[in-house]
Formats: sequence, C-alpha cells, structure tokens
Amino acid sequence: MKPSNIAKTFTIAAIATLALAIAPAANADDKGCSNASLKGTFVRKDTGTVLLPAAAAGPTAKVGTLTFDGNGAVSGAGVASRSGTIVEVTDTGTYTVNPNCTGTFAVQVSPGGFTSHYFFAIDDNGSEFQFICTDSGPIALVYTGVARRQFAVGDWRN
Repeated sequence: MKPSNIAKTFTIAAIATLALAIAPAANADDKGCSNASLKGTFVRKDTGTVLLPAAAAGPTAKVGTLTFDGNGAVSGAGVASRSGTIVEVTDTGTYTVNPNCTGTFAVQVSPGGFTSHYFFAIDDNGSEFQFICTDSGPIALVYTGVARRQFAVGDWRN
C-alpha cells in the first residue's frame, strides 16, 4: 500500500469509529416522541399543597380528564378539592412533547382564571405520563400527578 492509501484508510476508519460512537448517544435522547404521542383522553389524579397566595394555601387534589388533540391543544374537566372545598374545574391550553418523551403543558383553569404550568414525562409505552406543576409565584404549588390513557389507542371513543 502506498503511504497516501494508508492515510486515507486510517482517516476513513477514524471517521467511521467516531460516527458509530456518536450514534448511540444521539439516539438515547431521541426516542421518537412528538405531540401525537399524547393524542387521546387521559384520566388524571393529582395531589399537592397550595403555598401561595396565603388565602388559598392548603391541601389540594384533583381527579378528571385531559384530552390531547395530537397537535398541541389540550382540554380537560374534573373536580378539585381545595382545602376541602369541592370545585368543578375546566382546563384549556397547549402542550409540547419533546423527542425524548418529556414535555410541558399550560392550561387556563376555570373558575379561577389562572394558568398552571406543568412538566411531564411519558411512560408505559405512551399509556401514561407523570407530571409536576412548575408554578412558583404568584401562585405557588407543590403538586404532582399521574395520568393514564382512558381508552386504548384506536378505540372508537378516542
């Protein structure tokens, strides 16, 4: 082999080795999730504590549904217990799913007229996601929940 062919061979081998080393790391962050990964209705159950404002401080819990349209819009309905006071609530807002199957959603809560923000991670092959409220003021919460797909993908009720 000529010296120039040996150099080319080593260069190609080095580039191939580098490409193979980088590929698994890139794939680890890209699990193929998108907004369509949450299309359908999920039943939610959340609990936590309202810290601020002081007038609303106390334990809170909620059971209801969140319906994701697969394109970034979410709506929901349920019943919340706020320090023992039962309130029917509705949610409307937007969401974003990242390729690594985490994401965020923000909903306008009625009654109340405030917006709540959440971070979530999809699990159980897309049948469930776990979430935490990320609001820190003027409404501050320590609030987490789990939402499970209400009906199987492809079910006529979705």
